[in-house]
Amino acid sequence: MMINKTEVRVRYADTDQMKFVYNGKYFEYFEVGRSEMMREVGLTYDEIEKKGYHMPVMEAKIEFKNAAFYDEVLIIESSVKELPKLKVHIDHKIYSKERNVLIVEGYIELAFMRADTRKLTRPPLFFLDTIRKFYD
Repeated sequence: MMINKTEVRVRYADTDQMKFVYNGKYFEYFEVGRSEMMREVGLTYDEIEKKGYHMPVMEAKIEFKNAAFYDEVLIIESSVKELPKLKVHIDHKIYSKERNVLIVEGYIELAFMRADTRKLTRPPLFFLDTIRKFYD
């Protein structure tokens, strides 16, 4: 299984009038988590795009458990439990570091799309070869 934990501090701009993290920000935090996970294994989005692929989001889900607040440190846990066959399913959990509570959990599913044709395709071999070591 591929897993990564990344910390972010809630900025004032991330909060709403109630002083909670605005609900839409959590998808941005999910992106931070998955970008750092990919960077850790050596596959940045920039590298994937240079090889002629894009990774559009096909599905997203989020469940809110507790509120997060300005200046709080959050831990974004991102994981891929199975070697992808078609879509890449990435689970995300976000915890409050200080309060040790689950804030949100959810997932994102991404597909691979050829940049030149804009047609969906299976995960390319370079991608599978890079992450296969986490599933053997």
